Order: sequence, then C-alpha cells, then structure tokens
Amino acid sequence: MAEKILNSYETIFIIDATLDEETVTALKDKFTTLIEQNGELESVDEWGKRRLAYEINDRTEGFYYLVNFKADSEFPKELERQYKITEGILRTIVIRKDEE
Repeated sequence: MAEKILNSYETIFIIDATLDEETVTALKDKFTTLIEQNGELESVDEWGKRRLAYEINDRTEGFYYLVNFKADSEFPKELERQYKITEGILRTIVIRKDEE
C-alpha cells in the first residue's frame, strides 16, 4: 500500500470577540481536534484578542489563532467547509506551505 503524502499547511482563523470565553475555547478546540484527527498538528499560536483591520459583520475585534499542520491534499477543503458552516468564525485562510 502506498504511503500517504502529507503536505505542510498553516491556517489562521478569527473567532468573534463578542462570544464568551468558554465558546471561544470550544471553537478553538473543535478545529484543533479536527486537524489532529485528519493529520499531524504541529503548533497552535494564540495571538489573542486583536482589532480587525476592517469591520466584519459589524465586529471590530476578534480572537486570532494560527495553526501549523500536515495533512493530505484533500483535508484543507473539508477544513474550509467546516469553517464556513460554524457560527462564530469571522474569517479564515488555509495556505499550503512550500517544503524547504
């Protein structure tokens, strides 16, 4: 059986700052667990509450998280789908990093 090739990715997601602390933590845990189940979680950087560059859905602040992980090429599509259907997520991006 062929070994699956894992690509390196990073994702940044912004959680609505008007949510309570428990909900913010639950959302962060939901996505880090999803990544762990479908790949290799390398690091999670909590940038904390920051002012947004521009208003998103009448919000001016959000909690920023940067996650580095390895996964097969199909997983980022599923991760983006999960972001889109989850209430409380303001913005996301998933980027494939070049191998060094």
